[in-house]
Amino acid sequence: MTKITVAKGDGIGPEIMDATLEIILAAGANIEIEEIEVGEKVYLAGNTAGIAKESWDVIRRNKVFLKAPITTPQGGGYKSLNVTTRKFLGLYSNVRPCMSLHPFVKTKHPEMDIVIVRENEEDLYAGIEHQQTDEVVQCLKLISRPGCEKIVRYAFEYAKHYGRKKVTCFTKDNIMKQTDGLFHQVFDEIAKEYPEIENEHWIIDIGAAKMADTPEAFDVIVMPNLYGDVLSDVAAQIAGSVGLAGSANIGEECAMFEAIHGSAPRRAGQNLANPSGLLQGAIMMLNHLGQTKIAEKVQNAWLKTIEDGIHTYDIFKEGVSKQKVGTKEFAQAVIANLGQQPTHLKSVTYSEEASFNLPKYQRKPASQKDLVGVDVFVQWQGLNPDELAEKIQKLNSEKVQLSMITNRGIKVWPEGFKETFCTDHWRCRFKPTDGNLMSKQEILNLLSQAVDLDIDTIKTENLYNFNGKSGYSLGQGQ
Repeated sequence: MTKITVAKGDGIGPEIMDATLEIILAAGANIEIEEIEVGEKVYLAGNTAGIAKESWDVIRRNKVFLKAPITTPQGGGYKSLNVTTRKFLGLYSNVRPCMSLHPFVKTKHPEMDIVIVRENEEDLYAGIEHQQTDEVVQCLKLISRPGCEKIVRYAFEYAKHYGRKKVTCFTKDNIMKQTDGLFHQVFDEIAKEYPEIENEHWIIDIGAAKMADTPEAFDVIVMPNLYGDVLSDVAAQIAGSVGLAGSANIGEECAMFEAIHGSAPRRAGQNLANPSGLLQGAIMMLNHLGQTKIAEKVQNAWLKTIEDGIHTYDIFKEGVSKQKVGTKEFAQAVIANLGQQPTHLKSVTYSEEASFNLPKYQRKPASQKDLVGVDVFVQWQGLNPDELAEKIQKLNSEKVQLSMITNRGIKVWPEGFKETFCTDHWRCRFKPTDGNLMSKQEILNLLSQAVDLDIDTIKTENLYNFNGKSGYSLGQGQ
């Protein structure tokens, strides 16, 4: 018997968790439940994390966490427990299957059956932000090779394990050539290890449009964090309803399973909520635990219930649905269908093979790293880049000189356009005069001179080559 951690959450959480547990236990799930308190009560008791240290100990000990939706109070410095949990426990992979249930649940895409695999720890969700000038704030987009390798390999292993035929990568590497470029590069590298699985890459904008219009063209889609967050909700909604979707958050040590919808406090305590999203998360949990036959039994019973037209209010439709039921009654209907198969919807059969082949990340040998310049960011209230260049060029020396100024990424000096709108945030790029390497002492000299000349430097970024290959972007227009 496997001990799991359960949190019943807020709003409709307790109702849908009770229904979900009742169903999976009736199906024979071999689990022991250890319950913890997280969410609104903990927040309002003065804990801005929404979870007590003792509860973390329980989650880490049991390794598997089934969580109902929680409410994060607005204001007061409260942090999202979902984001915190994913990062603290290293839950790098967010998996969201999105399948249409046509004709029993309304959708424009009757053949849709895709899985979104979203990187869960980095990208812009590192949440590293700074206000740098009066007019400009920044958010750092962090993409790591370990993060890319783990999520891409998980996507291919998922496809292999569940008999999927294709893995698609979405990025915006035509613009973000370093960050999204790394994600795409790693995708291409790992795809070669799975020749039996078709692979392809789409630029995120046209890929998203294609997914929304023709989702049947895709199978498994793997993406960096922000794109995956947006498109997994889009996919769930166009499949029929966000309320029907569950997700798995998988790490090397722990895993968390949940519905993708929120706590819906307006519907709490009324026996109205649809438990399907959390139930889908629980089915993924059972598969994760190797209890595939139980997961199969529950999923087929749930499909049979949907097919029988026994629907909660959110998906009830006159002429299609047969009976409008509450949360408890829906759970009882699923339990009554345990052991049965759907006749119109496709029944499921889950593989009993061993878990995925996900080796630990192996760090590559260090590259030859050469410092070849520096970007010095400056706050300046003027509007004419030529005036700023004249001032900044006073920092030039025999060894280092100004080569370019950009504003919000676009080159404005030399040979800028007067039509380009500029803020008070300027990037001034310095390169060695001999075209070779630069020393950090020369950077310190630059900054020291800037202080003497009353130039307001706000940050620097060193420019490196790695094994002779440029590790930084050009200015737009260069």
